[in-house]
Amino acid sequence: MATIIRFADLGVLAVALPVFLLAGLPMLGYLVAAGAWLAASGMQLAADRHVARSIAQGKRNSALGVLAAATLGRVWLVALAILLVGLSDRESGLAAAVLAAVLVTVHLAGLAIGRLIEADEEAG
Repeated sequence: MATIIRFADLGVLAVALPVFLLAGLPMLGYLVAAGAWLAASGMQLAADRHVARSIAQGKRNSALGVLAAATLGRVWLVALAILLVGLSDRESGLAAAVLAAVLVTVHLAGLAIGRLIEADEEAG
């Protein structure tokens, strides 16, 4: 259950596609935000695997460095994608920014709730 909640942002991304289509929102904004978000999620997944290996080997400094770099890289990737599409088309940039804000909110909430559920499962 915790894993499903942690990846709720990807479900929101999938639901956003028909919303964009039905509402007539700029598809360029959706495509840019979705592409950047998926790339950033893949980057974070690879970083999480590296962090787990580093911690298992007792390399906490390496784990912390990779985690920090991945987090900052994720933010920069999404922000840069929104900026670039916004410079070419303001409506697409706004749509991408709103979608990214929703995805970030759902992602952070999913992480927090997922960790609470994992803690309860481990305690129980």
